[in-house]
Amino acid sequence: MLPTECLCTRLRRASRGVSKLYDDALSEIGLNVAQYSLLRHLQRLDRPSITDLAEAMGLERSTLGRNLRVLEGRGMVGLSGGADQRNRLVVLTPAGERLLGEARGAWQAAQVELKQRLQPQHLDALDELLASLD
Repeated sequence: MLPTECLCTRLRRASRGVSKLYDDALSEIGLNVAQYSLLRHLQRLDRPSITDLAEAMGLERSTLGRNLRVLEGRGMVGLSGGADQRNRLVVLTPAGERLLGEARGAWQAAQVELKQRLQPQHLDALDELLASLD
């Protein structure tokens, strides 16, 4: 890779590397990190609207919609109620709950691996830096 002093480029590279670590860990379960994150948000939120879910995840509704369609097609999530698309509620199906349970160990292994790559003081600094960018 070409060295660069551009912070945006360096952050994007780091993000892709971290995403790959989690994607590789979750691949045997049939999920990627974006799908896992979506399912976890659904598990923590109780039947959110598409708008509320997009806001909670920091995603555009269109991006979330594409991800939801894939998971809905696989029977992991369902959409219900609402007068229009913005008000529809998103629910985690029993199949989604099961898949999420299977994926938890793979996600935790990736989490441990990433934490082991960083020295404790760097991990603390990373947490602080990431919080400042929200």
